[in-house]
Amino acid sequence: MSETVAARFEQLYGTAPQGVWAAPGRVNLIGEHTDYNDGFVMPFALPHTAVAAVARRDDGVLRLHSADVDGPVVELTADALAPESDRNWTAYPAGVVWALREAGHAVTGADIHLSSTVPAGAGLSSSAALEVVVALALNDLFSLGLRGWQLARLCQRAENVYVGAPVGIMDQTASACCEAGHALFLDTRDLSQRQIPFDLAAEGLRLLVVDTQVKHSHSEGEYGKRRAGCEKGAALLGVDALRDIPYADLDAALARLGDEEEVRRLVRHVVTEDERVERVVSLLESGNPRAIGPILVEGHASLRDDFRISCPELDLVVDTAMASGALGARMTGGGFGGSAIVLAEESDVPALTKSVEEAFATAGFTAPRVFEAVPSPGARRLV
Repeated sequence: MSETVAARFEQLYGTAPQGVWAAPGRVNLIGEHTDYNDGFVMPFALPHTAVAAVARRDDGVLRLHSADVDGPVVELTADALAPESDRNWTAYPAGVVWALREAGHAVTGADIHLSSTVPAGAGLSSSAALEVVVALALNDLFSLGLRGWQLARLCQRAENVYVGAPVGIMDQTASACCEAGHALFLDTRDLSQRQIPFDLAAEGLRLLVVDTQVKHSHSEGEYGKRRAGCEKGAALLGVDALRDIPYADLDAALARLGDEEEVRRLVRHVVTEDERVERVVSLLESGNPRAIGPILVEGHASLRDDFRISCPELDLVVDTAMASGALGARMTGGGFGGSAIVLAEESDVPALTKSVEEAFATAGFTAPRVFEAVPSPGARRLV
């Protein structure tokens, strides 16, 4: 893929790129909607990546092209970049340039050609992969000396402020910092990280991603409403973030919220989800990956009933998979569509896949896309 992207760059811009970089999408194993509550998350990188061929410019011009979007090269002026001025795909790479420049880094333009195999709208962080691959390339080409977690912070700012989507820090950090064969245990408050061994194949296990083909958009209002509700809950409870409510004190905290029923549900999800992440970490570190299955199911029920961000297609995946012998399943990502994950014995994968596909057909839903999720490396230079 790097050769194809480099060759297309040369066709577009008349010269060879100065390098080719890749950044992956991610699956979140557990820890959903906890990142903007200063909590715990546990993503791992997918083999699906955004790839960028890039050359620096010193004239303030930013030229962007994507193999995945019909249209010519888009030419922008770095000095004219402004938050929420762009509602197209170009907002993601342009936002990174804006964020780097706003942070004081002398990025004076670039020619960029992108191509991605991360499914868009599937809850697998296709936007974060675009942001991180551009940030890594510019970090190298302009010798900025930024580390992975620093790039992730700038990419989050690009999406929050430039694009206008109130996402947390998990997606960008996962894309920038994950390692092959591991899940990333991330404390989103201080960005401390621990790589947790997650080699399912060695245990005779598989983790499937079921893309329901139901598209979602973080920029739409429901995600923002959940975040605002969590912030309201923290304020009512007198803490900086819901992360500060101990699991042992949850019942007392909920009682203090009185008749704020919606806030109570959001608080309950976040506090119990942080505890679920810690249980999964403990089980994986003790070499017991099969035991995480029921915790995944608990997480789905919480997202469905308390956070209320599931949909019929996601629920059907989970219910069908569990009825067909899966060890665990849950929706993953921001919600309102996207993907579910299914933990299963390797020998059960064909039958499980068939069951889910047949259930979708019976329900009259669009056929899902099912593939194996293999913990893969984070952002890196290819050429």
